[in-house]
Amino acid sequence: MQTLMNSAELYSLGLLVLRITLGSIMFAHGAQKVLGWFGGYGLKATTGHFKNALHIPAPLAYIAAYTEFLGGIAIAAGVLTRLAALGFVVTMAVAIQKVHIKNGFFLNSGADGKGVGIEFNLALLAMGLLLVLTGPGAFALAN
Repeated sequence: MQTLMNSAELYSLGLLVLRITLGSIMFAHGAQKVLGWFGGYGLKATTGHFKNALHIPAPLAYIAAYTEFLGGIAIAAGVLTRLAALGFVVTMAVAIQKVHIKNGFFLNSGADGKGVGIEFNLALLAMGLLLVLTGPGAFALAN
């Protein structure tokens, strides 16, 4: 019996689904930071918060915001995949360390129950790490 796709095609299809999912999530979070979309505060307020509350210098706050925003687009399209994914891995590692780890593991583990544990960031970090290791797969604009 002949299958519809061979294992290499299925592998690349899986990476495409992963890229579109991760890229969409990161783009949306970046758009909150950069443009104030989706209930975000925009670039000025976000970088101010990073600097004042998290003690992250403004240049690194800009890098994080644009890594999510532009990197999300790049990942979904399969352009500069490994570089953008590495940026996500670093951004999520910093988010875990600076913001979320004090609240435990689960999304709803914070004192206020608003979803501030590390599990979401850890999942995004793992998705990014997978793309760093594998690249975008065959269904990408650039390999």
